[in-house]
Amino acid sequence: MSTRAERQAMTREALVATARTLFLHDGYGATSLDRVALEAGFSKGAVYSNFKSKEELGLAVLDEIHQEMVAEVVGAVGVATTYDDAINAFDGWLKVRLGQPRWTALEVEFAAVVRTSPFVATELAARHVQIREAIAAMLLEIQRRTGMRLALPADQVALALLSLGIGMGAQRSLDPSLDVHAFTATIRSLLLPPSAADAS
Repeated sequence: MSTRAERQAMTREALVATARTLFLHDGYGATSLDRVALEAGFSKGAVYSNFKSKEELGLAVLDEIHQEMVAEVVGAVGVATTYDDAINAFDGWLKVRLGQPRWTALEVEFAAVVRTSPFVATELAARHVQIREAIAAMLLEIQRRTGMRLALPADQVALALLSLGIGMGAQRSLDPSLDVHAFTATIRSLLLPPSAADAS
């Protein structure tokens, strides 16, 4: 028999999964907590026993998406042993995942909430710092393994890549045919091949 804590964890997981589906399909603004509760098969009280507000639920959904996206990128690029392998891995991930399924559109829509919620502004800013730190750490590890050079400090490259990813991803979520070539070209301008001296 599951414990109360285990049941609560399962309820929370179900609510986040349902909210994620609804937020991505219909949009954050168009999805009410009542509908999340109904679709998940719980009372609205169950939602409030796990999340203080819709904003907190939205952050939980974004946390899950962020963790998956970072893990995917690290998994794709983390096995690269040469500069070309690393760039090709980035390009392959972008072509398949950037803007799919509409996660960057959700990111942009949710970010608009910061205008009326200092709590969301603070929480989103903290999460973006964590993502940039993860990207910077990955870049430094690739640099160590492949001899890749960075056009800017790792934290600045991470900021540029995250910003471009959110912006282009939002556009691609609306138009899946959008070519990611501009993103790959930007990556190449920031992540430079090993110098001739290093390669020799």
